[in-house]
Amino acid sequence: MIDKKIRVLITKPGLDGHYRGGIVVARALRDAGMEIIFGGFQNAEQIVETAIQEDVDVIGLSIHSGAHIAYSQQVIDLLKEQGVFGHFIILVGGVIPTRDFKILKEIGVSNVFGPGAMVSEIIDYIKATIK
Repeated sequence: MIDKKIRVLITKPGLDGHYRGGIVVARALRDAGMEIIFGGFQNAEQIVETAIQEDVDVIGLSIHSGAHIAYSQQVIDLLKEQGVFGHFIILVGGVIPTRDFKILKEIGVSNVFGPGAMVSEIIDYIKATIK
């Protein structure tokens, strides 16, 4: 039996211009054996469309603009409209204040990885959550 590779969409909602963190995480996940779809800069509609079309397990939003709650809510609302909320693990990373972690989780984000998070934590979380 061949194990299915975990498929991860890494994308940047909006145009904040800071993409290095997303690339570092994408490479680490790839090196850990996951299949990466790098969406680059996308709006919420494009993120949801890509996630559905690419049949990903994880949507990773890399956000450094300070609009992490608004962008996450837009993506989650669209996933709900499409009837696919809950089909994906939604992760948010970037310069996210710890006071916002709870808010993001309350609106439906699976986990948040802020400044100083180790890529090994992200890998372990994904592997433990995707069974």
